[in-house]
Amino acid sequence: MSIIYCIEDDESIRDLIIYALKKNGYEAKGFESGEVLYDNIEPDLILLDIMLPGDDGYTILKKLRENSKTSSIPVIMLTSKTSEYDKVKGLDSGADDYVEKPFGVMELISRIKAVLRRSTKVEKSLDNICIGNLCIDNKKHLITVENEEINLTYKEYELLYFLMKNKGLVVSREKLINEVWGYDFEGESRTVDVHIRTLRLKLGEAGKLIQTIRSVGYKIEG
Repeated sequence: MSIIYCIEDDESIRDLIIYALKKNGYEAKGFESGEVLYDNIEPDLILLDIMLPGDDGYTILKKLRENSKTSSIPVIMLTSKTSEYDKVKGLDSGADDYVEKPFGVMELISRIKAVLRRSTKVEKSLDNICIGNLCIDNKKHLITVENEEINLTYKEYELLYFLMKNKGLVVSREKLINEVWGYDFEGESRTVDVHIRTLRLKLGEAGKLIQTIRSVGYKIEG
């Protein structure tokens, strides 16, 4: 049974989410602030509000992604902030999805299922791939550049792995959205561009292996 933490300071919203999660077979715990996430982390997924007392959702997410013990825990942001900037900021910070308030409970459950399904997906082939000095060990969920481990979020890892599996092939933004995010992001190809930029920064010199194909998408080749 998957364990889900809901970090939401509005008690009525938090109670509704916890009730819905339990009715759908999940073990769920609710918290008013993100302080609990800095202790012993055990959830399979975190629902994280942005406007919180103390550290806000962006700050909490950043700390989670910088900690090797929590960097791969899927996080869905819950927020009333609906601008493109806020959405891109959340995704760029390492969020796996972004759900706007007010939201339908069944839509939220569907998003949770999709993220959990992707996070537990097991690849049966191409366990080890190297392109130049960039290597991936899919069994260990490990990325290295010149034998130095690179810390990626779950979504960054999935994006890089898909590109490496398709070495030399041009992959459209739409294809990446469908394969990596698992559903239509309503044409927001900006999501892919943001994650590619972050990947390149984290990979350093190896980031140059990821090539932009203008008006189409990306490919990786060495």
